[in-house]
Amino acid sequence: MNGPSDFIFYAAAALTVGSAILVATLPNIIYAAVALLFAFAGVAGLYVFLSADFLAATQVLVYVGGILVLILFAVFLSNRLADVKISNPGHFHLPAAAVCLVLFGVLSYTAVSTPFAVKTAVYLPTTADIGEMLMTRYLLPFEVASVLLLAALIGAALLSRPERGTPEKADMEEGRG
Repeated sequence: MNGPSDFIFYAAAALTVGSAILVATLPNIIYAAVALLFAFAGVAGLYVFLSADFLAATQVLVYVGGILVLILFAVFLSNRLADVKISNPGHFHLPAAAVCLVLFGVLSYTAVSTPFAVKTAVYLPTTADIGEMLMTRYLLPFEVASVLLLAALIGAALLSRPERGTPEKADMEEGRG
């Protein structure tokens, strides 16, 4: 170890891997979602160590601020999950474990045997260049993607509404809901 930055890097990596394992193995979906929060935060920390400030901020805003909140709202507010037991059964499957161990071995061998070039760290922010490209060269694809996401949001809102004539709506109209 070369100092406190190495310790922080290994702590962020351990947080990410440990939280990801908890997401896959916890029996309660709410606890798994909280573990997912820490996994996303650990990935954002790793992006900071790679001098990818834009990706780190995007990770926090999109995944922690958006996707995770969406998952929690879907679990808490969905009336279609009322009769379903909300849990992750966590069955241990031997073939999946074998594939994971083989993949871990291949990735570990690749990481150890690859001669990585070590450079002195010079931090240059990337947000100015990305912002300039988004507002000039990639403006049209950026706007098309935003319209597509807006259409998906409107479609999701329409699909989540109760259908006309269902007992839930009749109860609400009569004041019983």
